[in-house]
Amino acid sequence: MTDDRVTDGLLAQVLREETGPLVARLARRHRDFDLAEEAVQSAVAEALTAWRRDGPPRNPAAWLQVAAQRNALDGVRRAARQRRLAERLPAPCEVAPDVTSTGTDDRIALLFACCHPALAPEARLALTLRAVVGMTTPQIARAFLVSEATLAQRIVRAKRKVSTAGIGLAVPTDSELPERLDDVLSVICVAFNEGFVSTTGAGHDRDLAADAVWLASAVAAALPTSAEALGLAALLTLQHARAAARFDAHGDLVLLADQDRSRWDHEAIASADALLERAARLRAPGRYQLRAAIAAVHATSPSWEETDWPQVVALYDLLAAHDPSPVVRLNREIARSRTGSPAEALARLDALAPALASYHLLHATRAELLRTLGRPDEARAADETALSLTSNDAERRLLTVRLRRRPLDDGS
Repeated sequence: MTDDRVTDGLLAQVLREETGPLVARLARRHRDFDLAEEAVQSAVAEALTAWRRDGPPRNPAAWLQVAAQRNALDGVRRAARQRRLAERLPAPCEVAPDVTSTGTDDRIALLFACCHPALAPEARLALTLRAVVGMTTPQIARAFLVSEATLAQRIVRAKRKVSTAGIGLAVPTDSELPERLDDVLSVICVAFNEGFVSTTGAGHDRDLAADAVWLASAVAAALPTSAEALGLAALLTLQHARAAARFDAHGDLVLLADQDRSRWDHEAIASADALLERAARLRAPGRYQLRAAIAAVHATSPSWEETDWPQVVALYDLLAAHDPSPVVRLNREIARSRTGSPAEALARLDALAPALASYHLLHATRAELLRTLGRPDEARAADETALSLTSNDAERRLLTVRLRRRPLDDGS
């Protein structure tokens, strides 16, 4: 009898390292992305059952490769249009597993294929999580609060598009890289954000967040002269370094100001700082580097009270030049509120209200400022609006606690 947790943990590690490269190799071998992806997913399901029953094999990567290759050959033989090809291919036992390749190039090439601009944004994310990370369709469906049938159809359409559009499994040329890289980094960032504070009701999904950190690190390692790839890897590493302190023992959200900084992963923070330094030496500033620099200020501050808010504001000013979105402007005003008048900060937030009327954090921030200004009734109304706009359980509990305070507690 094996320990399922140990077995599942080993399988998750093997999936991270092997899924993407294996899909890419099989897709090139059989010239069929759908066949390759289904073969690997079936092998994953087989591994979960067999490894739990019999224990992990001595060479898990080779086991997964042989199983996936066998599934792919079975798929070829079932397809009438490829019967001749099937007859020429060696039997599964004759296919030697490639266990010497690191698979980094294959993984990154597959990631770029899954994030091709010809695919719809939601399809890019779903296909990336399934083909590159190795998540199953039910896992992805649960993460994004859609039915398995809907998610499955989304993935099927995306895979067909990869095949019909002739999307190659290769890293783009230097001239194509800037545009394509931004799509890749955006998909990774969306995946991390969903794991960091889930929009689906659960407080957070550390596995999804960790997978996104791993993906960002893999891209940065494969593209060491891309400042923004390094910046995103630094940003997600810094944010994930706080994972252990972001929720208390009851699953309730702990705000940055109240987190126990001794529980942060300071080794990861140091690693992220090194990535930021490498990015800075490339002299190509961008939004991910600047967001990482802001996160680094928080990560290296001894306490909330000792945060260098003028530096944070200055970094947000630079970030706004690269990304003038309303959310960035909101975060800049939140930082500015720490160094100036609460009344002036509230006026600036109100100016952003038309663009962020459905964004719960705008109303939650207004509520904090209104309490500071001694306007408890308006603060409650703002918190009630914020509560109605978020579906995350942890955020809803935090806002509910605020609303249950007695009037005399407001502003304390």
